Amino acid sequence: MPALFESLVSRLGIIIVVAYLLSRFAPFKRLIIKKHIGLKEKLTLAGVFGLIGILGTYFGIPVRGAIANSRVVGVLIGGLLGGPVVGMGSGFIAGFHRWAIDINGFTALACALSTFVEGTMGGVLHRYIIKKKNKWLPAFFICAGAELIQMLIILAVAKPFSDALALVRIIWLPMVLVNSLGTAAMMGIIQNIFLEKARIGAHQAQLALTIADQTLSILRQGLNEKTAAETAKIIYKYINAAAVAITDRNKILAHVGVGEDHHRPGLSYLTGGTSKVMATGKYYVAQNRKAINCSNPTCQLASAVVVPLKEKDKVIGTLKIYQTSENAITSVEIELALGLAQMFSTQLELAKAEHQAKLLNKAELRALQAQVNPHFLFNALNTIRSLVRTDPEKARDLLAHLADYFRTNLQHKADLVDLHEEIQHVKSYLAIEEARFGDRLKVHWDIDEYTEVKLPPFILQPIVENAIKHGLYPKAGLGNIYIRLKETRDKIILIVEDNGVGMRREDIKKYLEGPETAKHIGISNVNNRIKSRYGKEYGLDISSKPNCGTKVRIMLPKEVTD
Repeated sequence: MPALFESLVSRLGIIIVVAYLLSRFAPFKRLIIKKHIGLKEKLTLAGVFGLIGILGTYFGIPVRGAIANSRVVGVLIGGLLGGPVVGMGSGFIAGFHRWAIDINGFTALACALSTFVEGTMGGVLHRYIIKKKNKWLPAFFICAGAELIQMLIILAVAKPFSDALALVRIIWLPMVLVNSLGTAAMMGIIQNIFLEKARIGAHQAQLALTIADQTLSILRQGLNEKTAAETAKIIYKYINAAAVAITDRNKILAHVGVGEDHHRPGLSYLTGGTSKVMATGKYYVAQNRKAINCSNPTCQLASAVVVPLKEKDKVIGTLKIYQTSENAITSVEIELALGLAQMFSTQLELAKAEHQAKLLNKAELRALQAQVNPHFLFNALNTIRSLVRTDPEKARDLLAHLADYFRTNLQHKADLVDLHEEIQHVKSYLAIEEARFGDRLKVHWDIDEYTEVKLPPFILQPIVENAIKHGLYPKAGLGNIYIRLKETRDKIILIVEDNGVGMRREDIKKYLEGPETAKHIGISNVNNRIKSRYGKEYGLDISSKPNCGTKVRIMLPKEVTD
């Protein structure tokens, strides 16, 4: 028995070496780590592990008319890793071979049957072992159990029973121990493929994050030839690829690396794979020149992965990673390309959302200006008309203020303006309102003329106008407006306070949070614009009670002073 044990170990070592070399073979690695494999791929794996089982037979040792062997190692591993189809397939291949080479042997049928049973057993336990972190230890005990089942099948099927019993007494312990150790060792070798994938995946994830970080500010400008060229250069710098290309729906936007001479920006697509991705919205892998189908016959690009860039469900372009060797696109390149495309698509969607938000803010601002201007112009012209004969000098001053007011309204295009420019706009408005109200309106300013603050345009005037129209106009007697500026550690606060008729608490909430109304569009518009730009912690804070006046605090981040 010791001699048999040593012989089995030495023969098993050869099989383990074969398994190790196989684990370094790229196509085999792709099959093993692939999450979802089709029937064709399962049959391929069944053939591979069946051949390993056949090797176990040929490297076996003759014992009393039978063969002590390591056939179980291949078929059991096949079932554990590939599932029932692979397990039964490899078990049938190796088992049928064992029966065919020794049809008249007294253990031929028993060994063939037990090989099929062991492969099937591995397939049944596939879901169990695939969840285990360290698969080699359960593989050891599963193989030990499978080999004991083989001994029982030999005792039950092989005839005469006395010969079968004598054989089992000799081979059971060496085969159980050696093959269980061999199965554990082979499982460890193959498990290393998964660990290698995890390491590569972690590296690729870090790589993708680095690329995404460097391209974030670029792609926020949208997808065009300039941003695509900068993005492609960054990707090409960090990944091992022959070329990187980006397209939109109609043309090449950028191509960096091999093929730059004919894959030029501005040209229509040169490869058929791009058209397929555009049509289907799914990624495409070309593993040879024919599949790439470049229209240039001298093109050196031999394999590629093409992934879609999307805005929601709409394909807006593609990202392409090329190699100059055929069959060079592995699952690593595919996963990296898909990850980058997903991040780029998200960045492009965010860029579009930001652009739409800016357009919305500008549209809201124009809507507010359009709503205010006719009303104010009507009142201003009536006031000036009444002064033309009685006080022509004052009428001329008011016309100048009116011109300044509308000039500022029509020319506000910048995202931020100086506080003093906004104040001058308010003063032009107030000059006309003070002429209308006469002694009934008094404005009090408490803002240092040297204060350097920038703020969104058309923020202060609508609040002042709202205080006059809805706070002071209905009030009998003197109306006071106080306009102040305060600074905290992280905020700039503009305060507009009046001693007018005030408003109810429920009305405040309605004007701030509810839909815009013609009566109070100034409040909701200013509040929404500030919150949209700076966040929910900024905007308007209103305190008021009926007949007790109103205080509006306009809160802005201190960063706007930079």
